[in-house]
Amino acid sequence: MKHARRRHNRLRARVASTTGALAVILSAGVGSATAAGKGTGTPVTAAAALDDAAQAPHQAAALDAAQAEGLVPSLDDEAHVPPGQAAPGQAAPPDAAPAPAPGQLTLPAPTGRHRVGTVDLHLRDSKRMDPWVPGQQRELMVSLWYPATHTSRYPAALLPNSQQVLPGGVTLPTTAGHTGAPVDRKAGKLPVLLYSPGLHGSRATGTALVQDLASRGYLVVTLDHTHDSGDVVFPDGRHEVNMMPPGSKSRDTIAVRAADTHFVIDQLAKIADGHNPDVEQKPLPHGLTDAVSTKRIGMFGASLGGGSVAAAMHADSRIDAGVNLDGQLFGSSVDKPLDRPFMMFSSEHHNRNSDRSWARFWKNLHGERLDLKLRGSGHNSFTDCQALCPQAPGAFGMTPPVLEQALGTIDPNRSIEVQRTYIAAFFDKHLRHRHSHLLDGPSHHYPEVDFIR
Repeated sequence: MKHARRRHNRLRARVASTTGALAVILSAGVGSATAAGKGTGTPVTAAAALDDAAQAPHQAAALDAAQAEGLVPSLDDEAHVPPGQAAPGQAAPPDAAPAPAPGQLTLPAPTGRHRVGTVDLHLRDSKRMDPWVPGQQRELMVSLWYPATHTSRYPAALLPNSQQVLPGGVTLPTTAGHTGAPVDRKAGKLPVLLYSPGLHGSRATGTALVQDLASRGYLVVTLDHTHDSGDVVFPDGRHEVNMMPPGSKSRDTIAVRAADTHFVIDQLAKIADGHNPDVEQKPLPHGLTDAVSTKRIGMFGASLGGGSVAAAMHADSRIDAGVNLDGQLFGSSVDKPLDRPFMMFSSEHHNRNSDRSWARFWKNLHGERLDLKLRGSGHNSFTDCQALCPQAPGAFGMTPPVLEQALGTIDPNRSIEVQRTYIAAFFDKHLRHRHSHLLDGPSHHYPEVDFIR
C-alpha cells in the first residue's frame, strides 16, 4: 500500500512538472484544486523549465513545486505575433476560420448564432496602488469578447498571450474572435460575464468557453491580475511578471482579485456612459457603448479564479450570479451568506464531500444553488488544457499517464461541450430569465453530469 501511494505521489509530482509547461505557455494555474497560493518574486527561467520538463524528465524534479503552481513566467516574446495581427507573410483570415497550419493547435468552434469580436483594453486604477509592487498604480489588461458583425473585414485574433510557439514548433491556436469588429446590434443589450483565471494564470486560459459564450450573445471580459499572472504584456511592450512574495496567502490573493473585478465593472459602466477608459484611448469597437448592460452581470472562473468568484460577489452586489469551476475557496467569503444564484462545477475527484471549503460555503448559499460533478474529468479539464494538451502532449512534456492524471478520461470535445452547455444554461436562466430543465436534475443527454444533493 505504501509503495502504491509513493507511485501515486510521484505521478502527481510529474503532473505538476509537465502540466507546468502549460502554465509557462499560458501562465495557467494548473496545480490541484486544493493548492494553496504561494508566490515568488524570482521565478525559474521559463525556457529552462520547458526544456527540463519536456526533454529531461529525470532532471525536472527541482521544478515540480514551482511549476505545480504555475510560478514560472511565460517565455519571452521573440516569436510573439501581437494579438489581432496576421503573422508575417499571411493575409488577414477570412470570415470563416482558416484551416490550421501544420503544427498549429485548434480550439473548438463556438456554437452560438453570432460571430465573435474581441478587443484588448489597458486599464489603470488611479485610486488604488498595486498590492504586489509598492509605488505603482494598479494596472490591468483585459480582453472583451462579444457578438460581432462584418468580421471578415477584421483580422482573426491570436490568444492574448506573450508566447505563441511551443517546443517543437507547435503554435497556439487562432481564436474565433476578430479584433475590433463592430458589435452586432441584432444581439441587443449584452449581459456581462467576467472571467478570472487560475493562480498565476493568464486571461487566455479559458478561451474555449469564453468565445462560445460571446457567440451566444454575452459580453465576456477576461482579466489578467497583474503581478499574480505569470506574464502580462502591456501596449508599450512592458512585461509585468508574477511578483507575489513567497508565502503569499490565497485569501489575500482572492481579495486583490475581488478588488480588480470591482474596478473592471466600474470601467464597463463608464463605457456604457459613453466614455473610453483605455489608457491609450484605443478606439472601442463600434456599437459597444450602446451594447453594454451592467444591470445583468455574472462571473465565472477556473481553479483559484473560480475560488475568487464568491469574494467578488460579496464585494460587489452588481454581480448577479456566479460559477466556480473546480476551485477551492479561501478567506472570509467561505462563511458569509450569499443570496444570489451560484453553481459549483467540479472534477471527478473534487467536490464538497472532499473539500471542506465547498461544504461550508454550500451551507451559506441562500439563493439558487447547484453542485455538479463532471465524471471522468480532471482539474485541468476546466481550462484550455482540455482542448490543447491532447493535441500535442509532447509539446507540453506530457506522457499518457500524466495526461490522464491532469485531464481524466473524458473525451476532450465532449468535456468542453458539456461545460459550455451547463454554464450557458445557468447564466441564461439568471441573467436572461430563460429557464432550462437541464438544471432541474440529471439528464440522459448528459449522463456525465452528476447533481450532488
